[in-house]
Amino acid sequence: MKLRDYQETAADFLYEHDRAMILAPVGAGKTAITLTAMQAILKDGYAMRFLVLAPKRVCTDVWPVEAPKWAPGCTLAVAVGTPAQRKAALNSGAQIIVSNYDNIQWLAEQNLAHINAIVFDELTKLKNPSGARFKALNKVIGDVGIRWGLTGSFTSNGLEDVFGQCKIVDQSLLGRAKGAFMQQYFTLVNKDFGDWKPRAGSLELVMQRIKPATFVLEPGEYKDKLPPLRTVEVRCKMDMADYNKMKKDFVLDDVVAVNAAVVTQKLQQMSSGFLYSDNGPIWLSAHKFDRLEELLDENQHANTLLVYQYQEELAELKRRFKHLTTLDDDGAIERWNRGEVALLAVHPKSAGHGLNLQHGGHHIVFLSLPWSLELYEQTVGRLHRSGQRHDVWCYVFLTDATVDEKIWRSLHDKLSLSQIALEALK
Repeated sequence: MKLRDYQETAADFLYEHDRAMILAPVGAGKTAITLTAMQAILKDGYAMRFLVLAPKRVCTDVWPVEAPKWAPGCTLAVAVGTPAQRKAALNSGAQIIVSNYDNIQWLAEQNLAHINAIVFDELTKLKNPSGARFKALNKVIGDVGIRWGLTGSFTSNGLEDVFGQCKIVDQSLLGRAKGAFMQQYFTLVNKDFGDWKPRAGSLELVMQRIKPATFVLEPGEYKDKLPPLRTVEVRCKMDMADYNKMKKDFVLDDVVAVNAAVVTQKLQQMSSGFLYSDNGPIWLSAHKFDRLEELLDENQHANTLLVYQYQEELAELKRRFKHLTTLDDDGAIERWNRGEVALLAVHPKSAGHGLNLQHGGHHIVFLSLPWSLELYEQTVGRLHRSGQRHDVWCYVFLTDATVDEKIWRSLHDKLSLSQIALEALK
């Protein structure tokens, strides 16, 4: 396998920097780039063993598949599963040990003296320096000299997330204390709610400060290698009486400011036509699912990823489409990529990172949206990535005059922040 020119440059950057981050668009080949650099580092004796941390499905379905292509001279073991299975992988003598973020606290209790290089695949998983996983990991990797972070969503949910990601890679980049970072680059606008706002120009200052340790794959150069991504808003209408009453009741109860997340979740459920109650889901409208059937007919039932947020959405998909496949079904990914699966239902938290689904289809439907730009972009990137040969059609279902529109607008606002960050790093 041969890297593209810009991927070769990125691999060289990793080889030349013990502490480094690769910021790359979804599907740009971060795994291939990193494996190429890892093989060179191991071959030249600068590291003896790598630990790779990644989301679980990426551990099991991406790294073992990609390693023979890009690092054929290296041995790899996957430390996922039961404690005994993880222990066996860790003690296997393999040069690359791959484990998932949920195992960090278990890993922190193991003997990691033989690990002297680490890769954080989807670095945003460590954006919270106060989290238990971050603290446990930080305690045991003090002697690990080579640390590489990979992400396509560095600032997707705000500048504040940058601190933790930089600290776990190299605390000299933005300092050791988040409080000092916040004081320098943010203004406290609401003490009661701990609401901070970035100071004017702070994004550019932060990005300039971390630039020496950061490699950005140029989006323009990368996008030229992909077919177009065509995003279509699919507008839906429903009877608004129940929705408006619910919204009014929340406002009258004065819970919007205190419990905004709960409110918006309920309103998002109603936008999709149902509402969870103490006695189970109550269906109010089938407007999105009826429109989905029409869309599938219009597209002549082309193989399609269906993205849901709520279990009741998945339940309705199963009721309507008896041939529906989920990622939990045996061989789902392999069958999808062979073109044998017409409808594959995925949740962004399960399919949002690392999976290669570009060979099985080029249509994706968001029945409802995640609030996280990272999850949205990463989920789209399962199809719109290197190896895709067709235009990718992304259909976003929005119920008129509902919270759907607010979520969609929010994702656009966060996207602008990411674009500014990448520009500052050029």
